[in-house]
Amino acid sequence: MKKVLAISVALLLLAGCASAGSATNMNVLDFSKKIAEPGVVLVDVRTPAEFMSGHIEGAINIDFNSGNFESEILKLSKTDVYAIYCRSGSRSSQAATVMDNVGFQEVYNL
Repeated sequence: MKKVLAISVALLLLAGCASAGSATNMNVLDFSKKIAEPGVVLVDVRTPAEFMSGHIEGAINIDFNSGNFESEILKLSKTDVYAIYCRSGSRSSQAATVMDNVGFQEVYNL
């Protein structure tokens, strides 16, 4: 009985943590709709060279692999809505985790 109670409590705690501020992964269609909403800040986390070769209109470039990604995102408002993307989804997924860990409230990942 104690073991069942302990597992139940652990699951409740984990569920609470997962729902508080977690980044939302989106498919292309849903992401396209999200970035069309007013006030959404679009962030391309690819390298400057990749960004210069083509990017979604209106995006800002903050290179995830630059070594100063966290210090750069900390200059942004944590209460704004962010939609982030990269080439394959790997860097943007990692970037979303970093943003979530430092307290960004609403992050959407392509």
